[in-house]
Amino acid sequence: MTTRVLTGITTSGTPHLGNYAGAIRPSIRASVKPGVDAFYFMADFHALIKCDDPQRIARSRLEIAATWLAAGLDTDKVTFYRQSDIPEIPELCWMLTCVTAKGLMNRAHAYKASVDQNVARQAEPDDGITMGLFSYPILMAADILMFNAHKVPVGRDQIQHLEMARDIAQRFNHLYGKGHDFFVMPEAQIDDDVATLPGLDGRKMSKSYDNTIPLFEGGAKAMREAVARIVTDSRQPGEPKDAENSHLYTVYRAFSTHDESAQFRRELEDGMGWGDAKLRLCERIESELAPMRERYAHLMASPQHIEDILQAGAAKARKLSGPFVERLREAVGLRQASPAAPVKARRSETGAGRKARFVSFRDEGGLFRFRFLDGDGQELFLSEAFENPKVAGSVVKRLQTEDFDGFVVESAGRIHVRVGEKEVCQLDSARLSHVRDVIATLADGQ
Repeated sequence: MTTRVLTGITTSGTPHLGNYAGAIRPSIRASVKPGVDAFYFMADFHALIKCDDPQRIARSRLEIAATWLAAGLDTDKVTFYRQSDIPEIPELCWMLTCVTAKGLMNRAHAYKASVDQNVARQAEPDDGITMGLFSYPILMAADILMFNAHKVPVGRDQIQHLEMARDIAQRFNHLYGKGHDFFVMPEAQIDDDVATLPGLDGRKMSKSYDNTIPLFEGGAKAMREAVARIVTDSRQPGEPKDAENSHLYTVYRAFSTHDESAQFRRELEDGMGWGDAKLRLCERIESELAPMRERYAHLMASPQHIEDILQAGAAKARKLSGPFVERLREAVGLRQASPAAPVKARRSETGAGRKARFVSFRDEGGLFRFRFLDGDGQELFLSEAFENPKVAGSVVKRLQTEDFDGFVVESAGRIHVRVGEKEVCQLDSARLSHVRDVIATLADGQ
């Protein structure tokens, strides 16, 4: 069984060594495991909640994409995209907003913490709180539910958001599913074995503490200068060191094999000086980062190449998101109305006499689709995407000339139109009869 795993990447800063060891490296390794369908997206809509500097956001999107690619992310094996390149996500977010109780959002940890801070300084409870912050969990739910992820790797501080996503999904399924669940229930994936690196001062490595070791920024020189500032105790060369409680040893262990870290620990306990230990740490980190840094520099010098990769990822993602949102639109009542008698009367009155027709076009993702319109121009269905326009054309020809019922399959309460192995579209059962009648006029030459 294939498990879909989805990971969001914040785009409001330059990645550091802690980001690499704690998120980037383990995520890339996990993406190549058998039975994993991995989705990685840059959460640039989320970045707008915390950052109002357009240049910083634009720069961060480029740097983070280049970092993941340089670190070895294989975009042929995963789906890698920007959140803002998938227009179906904000559309789904609004649908989910309309079924989410305000009381649920009132309980969100981030919102409550902001309110508590305002109350503590005797300000209005909602002072400075935007709707972006308040409804952040709904956008996160849309990210997850859009692609029906089974597993979502998160820190423990994000577990509440996963629970909210489940609550929202259950509510939507109950209101609109009619016995069919549109959304699977995502599960939080907590990996307690993932490295959490200490910063230069011993606290968790974080930009907010200004205690980070740069990943690529500034090159090897900046990395060595940062390592040199790692706080150590006052024990001199020749004195045994307490390796287990040394921040330097913790960082070394994250970049070495078991045997290498055991050897390093023995040398510290035998009296290796802190200066020599820091040089050894630099050498060990550099052996892993140097090839990546070279790839990173090449990517940063070729922003259009990064853009091409991201657009290809968006097109891949939208093969799923486009048809799925069409189904959701229909479920909530945002479907195209069936033609009514007055519309037909107007057609005869105007003497237009137009026939039903297929209209082919290229969508925003560069893929090929077609609409089937009746004589009044009402859309009866929208096809799924085709990579090859010739294949799309051959499907249209078969729909025009062959028995339509031969392409109709009913499954799980839905009507599927399939030509060969390709699913063309899905229809509401109430619309099937009308589509059948209209498409028959093409075969009959009417």
